[in-house]
Formats: sequence, structure tokens, C-alpha cells
Amino acid sequence: MNEEVNFVVDSAKESMDGAISHLEKELVKIRAGKASPAMLSSVMVDYYGSQTPLSQVSNINTPDARTISVQPWEKSMLQVIETAIMNANLGFNPMNNGDFVIINVPPLTEERRLQLVKQAKAEAEDAKVSVRSARQEANKEIKNLDISEDLEKNAIIDIQELTDNYVTKIDNILELKEAEIMKV
Repeated sequence: MNEEVNFVVDSAKESMDGAISHLEKELVKIRAGKASPAMLSSVMVDYYGSQTPLSQVSNINTPDARTISVQPWEKSMLQVIETAIMNANLGFNPMNNGDFVIINVPPLTEERRLQLVKQAKAEAEDAKVSVRSARQEANKEIKNLDISEDLEKNAIIDIQELTDNYVTKIDNILELKEAEIMKV
């Protein structure tokens, strides 16, 4: 009987881990002042008729904290890449020097920083919703198991503690990202 409870708790923990890793991936995309290749992760390029991630048709580097350079594997892709970056609506103005597409990352304004913090908070809230739905699912599964009342209550308490721990983790991750965004 106890194995079933452990299985439910473990599967809830796995779902909550998934919510945390998704949050971390999403927060990497939110820029915090310095240039990062991850800023272009959402850019798709028309590569011979199919939409392809920019990272699969070029090398993306950051020569310094304010510059991103994109070196396409085929020179004919320069114009396509430049257009795709502009169309991605990231607030960048790419320049083409014949070999590379160079993007100067402008310093963030106070208004833009506040928008990014709001975006980070929304991502964190989504992660919390995922954690809570994993808790709800686990509680439902526990109630459907044929176990004693005491075991059921203890399992529900364990799941709640797990949920609280993950919500705290999410808050800590958000706090760090917020500080990173607001740092001038």
C-alpha cells in the first residue's frame, strides 16, 4: 500500500521539477542588460522554405557584454537572418557587415526593466499554477487509493509540504531574476 503512495508523491515531485525547469528556461530568454545568445532563441529563419531556429543556421556569439554577433554558415543567409531578427520584435536593430550580422544590445530603460520584471513575475506565476495543479492531481490520486485514513492524511500533508517547498523555490528564482533585471 505504501508503495502506491510513494509513487504518487514521486510523480507529483517530478511534475513540480518540470515546472521549475520550464521556469528557468523561460527566464533565460528574458534579457537582463547584458547580451546573451539565448536572447535570439525565439528567432526563426526561413531556410529553404522551412522555418528553422536561428541557432541551426549560424553561430551566435557575444564578443562583449553589449554585442551579439551572428555568423551564418551560408553568406546568402545574411539578409534573411537580418530580416528575421527585425521581425522577431525583440527591440534589436541588426547591422550586416557582409560577413556577420551584428546586434548592439541597447541598455535597458527603467520602463523596459519594469516590463521585464512583470514578464518574469507572470512566468513565475505560471510555474506556481503548474505546481499547484500537480498537487491537486496527486491529492486526487491519493483519495482514490484504497488506504487507511491516517496514511491518506499523512500523504496529503507530505504533498502540501512538497508544494510549499517548490513555491518557495519559485519565489527565490524570481527574486534573483528580478534583482538581475533591475541592476543597472
